[in-house]
This record gives sequence, structure tokens and C-alpha cells, in this order.
Amino acid sequence: MRTFCFIAATIVAFGQVPVKVVKQATPEKALIFEVTVPARAAVWQAFSTSDGLRTWLAPECVVELRKGGEWTARFPGAKPGGGTILGFTPEEEITLAAMAPEQFPTVRTERTTARFQFVADGDGTLVRLVQTGWKTGEEWDRAYDYLAQGNAQLLEMLRRRFVSGPIDWAKAFGPKK
Repeated sequence: MRTFCFIAATIVAFGQVPVKVVKQATPEKALIFEVTVPARAAVWQAFSTSDGLRTWLAPECVVELRKGGEWTARFPGAKPGGGTILGFTPEEEITLAAMAPEQFPTVRTERTTARFQFVADGDGTLVRLVQTGWKTGEEWDRAYDYLAQGNAQLLEMLRRRFVSGPIDWAKAFGPKK
């Protein structure tokens, strides 16, 4: 019942946006997200290149598409988000050792595993994120709840990039100084 309530709350919060969120307790604690993006090959490009990431995630991004490479986004006034690439299969999946936001220092240092899958779905792409590696403790529980919402927003931003076009960061944050 708790999972259903959370999914319903997420759908309402995003105005009926189809980001499905599941909080899985067993067999392994995980966050599972799914959204269908109305594009095919361009979705991989938007996710796996620095220029592509800048069209939807943040004004400054670095993607080094290789094992051990950087996959990070930088917003003005904040520490980088993202992680280190653990592995990838072109146009199918990318797995990161994901950094939690800076308000969760232990989780940020120890990291979780975020596996993004890209599955052809008609004229679009089903993007699935499975985030695992959760440990026990108050900070881990708070990070889990926070990222249940934060990663839904992340996938919604990706979807919107293909519905409304790339984000104009100069308009969103003002010109670079």
C-alpha cells in the first residue's frame, strides 16, 4: 500500500506525468523508476555525452563515456552531482557509482549503484533506473526518500527535454559571469 501511495503522490506532484516510482524493500532495497521518452537514438545521445546532458540536466556537464569516466552535472552554487561510470553498453545501458547530494555526506562518499536502461518502446524509449546498494541507518533512509523524489524529477527533466526542447540555461540562471 505504501508503494502505491508514493506512486500516486508522485504522479500528482508531476501533474499526471508518467514517471513510475517503486520503493522496493525486498529482495534487495532499491528505487525503481520508469518513464517513456518520445524519442529513440537521441535519448542515448542526450544521456551519454556532455553536450547532450547540457540540453536537459545542468548548464555544466561532463561525460567521459568509458569505464571509470566521469558523469557529472554542476549547478551554480552546488557541488557536482552524478557519479563515476562503472560500465555501459551503447544505446542500451549505463551504470554509475552514484553520488548522493551533499546533505548526505556518508551516502555521497560510499555511493549507490544507479543502472539506467534504454529500451525501444514504439517510437519512444522506455528509460528505467534501478538504484541499489542502500545501507541501513538514518542518513541512508533520508537519502533513499529524498532520491525517490529527486530521481523522478531527473527522469521528468529528460522526458521534458524531448517534449519541449532543450533548456535555455542562460534564461533559467542568467548569463554566465
